[in-house]
This record gives sequence, C-alpha cells and structure tokens, in this order.
Amino acid sequence: MAHFYFDFRDVDKQRLHNLLPSLLCHLSAQSDSFCDILSRLYSANDRGAQKPSDRAMIECLKEMLTFEAQQPTYIILDALDECPITSSIPSQSPRDELLEFVGKLVNLRSPNLHICVTSRLEHDIQAALEHLTPHPVTLHNESGQQQDIANYVTSFVHSNERMRRWPEADKDLVIKVLLENADGM
Repeated sequence: MAHFYFDFRDVDKQRLHNLLPSLLCHLSAQSDSFCDILSRLYSANDRGAQKPSDRAMIECLKEMLTFEAQQPTYIILDALDECPITSSIPSQSPRDELLEFVGKLVNLRSPNLHICVTSRLEHDIQAALEHLTPHPVTLHNESGQQQDIANYVTSFVHSNERMRRWPEADKDLVIKVLLENADGM
C-alpha cells in the first residue's frame, strides 16, 4: 500500500514530482523486488546525485505495478481537490498533470492494482475520473458523513478548554454554522 495526502497549505504536497518519490519509497519499503527496481533508478541517476525526471519515476512505478509476481497493491491519493487548478506554467496545471497520471495508472489494467482517489466534488475532477472507473463512490451529502461531522464538531466544541466556558447558545451557534458550511469536510 502507498498513500499520499495533497495539502493546499504545502506546495510540495500538490505536485506530481513530489507524489512520485513518495509512492516509490512506500512501495519499495514493502518488497525486495520493488527495492531492486528503485535501486536501478537510483543508480541510473548518478547514485542519487541527480533527481530523476518525472518520466523516469513513472516508468519505475509502472515496472513495480506490472511486476509479474506482484501482490495486490493499493494506492490511495487523498484530497486531490487540494491541488491547484492554475499554474504559472501555461501547458498544464498541477491538478491536470495528476489527473493524467491517475489515468495512466488505470490504463495499466493491472489486475492487482487498486486505486482510491478522494476529493470534494469538483467538476474537472469528476469529468476526468468518471470514465476511468465502473464503480465510483460518492459520500457527498451522505447522512453518515454528515453525522460524523456533527459528532466531531459537537465533541470538539464541548471538550475544548476555552469553548467549555462559553454560553450554551454560543456553542450551539458555532456548531450550527460549522455544520451548515462543512460541505463534506
């Protein structure tokens, strides 16, 4: 299993060139064969003196994911919507680049590869991913999700040292406003 969390507060956690080394390291730590594959990439890049290109890292990852004796592999990409839609580079936004990468992984058609991408409902992400899977799952506006958010917010407001001293009406207002504007988050 390999996972990566995209974070809007951390530019390094919003780009393909930072996702790739993370996935490669996660996977190589779990398999001697994968470690050997990564070691070849390391050697080909002057034993780490040069950073490999995205293309080279993608090829390394593809080799791992299509390895003949590969066990089931799960890749979890969490919060893809936190990647920017715009870029200073005119060719492609970071989000477009990541969506294209996910498409490449799906197109490997590896029976042992399982991919989970989480995101808020955003049109560009839905449009890019809808044709990649026969089994999309959405939790947006699910009652269980809303109840989990309500439970968390209520628990936090009632257990927070400062908020515990607030009048009940203020606590109730905070809970109400946060729940109305949570939008699944």
